[in-house]
Amino acid sequence: MRIALFSSYSPFVNGSGRFIVEWLDQKLREHGHQVESIYLPFSDHPRDLLSQMTAFRAVRIEGVDRVICFLPPAYLVQHPNKVLWFMHHFRAFYDLWNTDRTPPHTRYYESLRRSIFRADGIALREARAIFTNSRVVQKRLKTFNNVDSRVLYPPLLNPTAYGNAGYGEEVVYVSRLSPHKRQRLLLEAMAHTKTAVRVKICGLDDIGGAYAEELLQLASSIGASERVLIENRWIPEHEKRDIIGRSLAIAYFPLDGDSYGYSSLEGAHSCKPLLTTTDSGGVLEFVAHERNGLVCDPDAKAIAESLDRLYSDRKLVEELGCEANKTVQKLRINWDSVIHDLLA
Repeated sequence: MRIALFSSYSPFVNGSGRFIVEWLDQKLREHGHQVESIYLPFSDHPRDLLSQMTAFRAVRIEGVDRVICFLPPAYLVQHPNKVLWFMHHFRAFYDLWNTDRTPPHTRYYESLRRSIFRADGIALREARAIFTNSRVVQKRLKTFNNVDSRVLYPPLLNPTAYGNAGYGEEVVYVSRLSPHKRQRLLLEAMAHTKTAVRVKICGLDDIGGAYAEELLQLASSIGASERVLIENRWIPEHEKRDIIGRSLAIAYFPLDGDSYGYSSLEGAHSCKPLLTTTDSGGVLEFVAHERNGLVCDPDAKAIAESLDRLYSDRKLVEELGCEANKTVQKLRINWDSVIHDLLA
């Protein structure tokens, strides 16, 4: 089959939105398909949305049997055999509309929101099939657009490359450094721990270094600098595998995240338990409290208690980590399932 993968992207920004396209490209080729990955640069500034959506709508991809679309507004492309692996809406105009993460409710932005809803409604209903990366996103599509979809969880490119190298003293948080990822919660918890548990936070600050500096200052102010390591840089895959493989557990605290996050899978394939919070969104589709990880309130003291529990009970850590590994199989998170469903 001749397949085009079509998505938006921000130049020089790496992350899950790029990985899912690149990895699917590779796996489709391994399955014998002809594949072309097509990206168009995109800015999510509200003032640019309408003109850019119009540009994406004007794109016509010919000479292919199927187009698979990912990040918005790629799904606006016109093709008779279009399938969506839908990652998220323009959230500021959807589920975040009545929060502090949205533009002001002026006449202009309210009109823009209506236009986005109309355009999305047309594009979504054109699709041959719609898959989402989580039940959270599936529910948003049904709530806001009255569109049905199926959940299709994204796998890692090479899951067998991850492995367990023992359980050390560090709980690691590997992700972009960003306020909505809430690495700050992990540091605040360190002020309340009673054990010698250590924390490593690593990833590239996506807002120019201000958040990384905030984290460093917080670690110093609570007197935890000797038990905390913060690395503001992109972590190569081989190094990430080593960090996670030697860790005690994985922490991941996004605020109402769209999906479980690749760090959850990286930890699970390394037989590590996941520590998360009750408001983390899609992460809760993967982790279950005291089954394959720990889920606590998004509160520094509650997180500290969980950190101490993991540090003090290595048998529990091993049991939770082994179950996390099994969860990947239970949820059918593998490339054979992905390719079968997307090409059905």
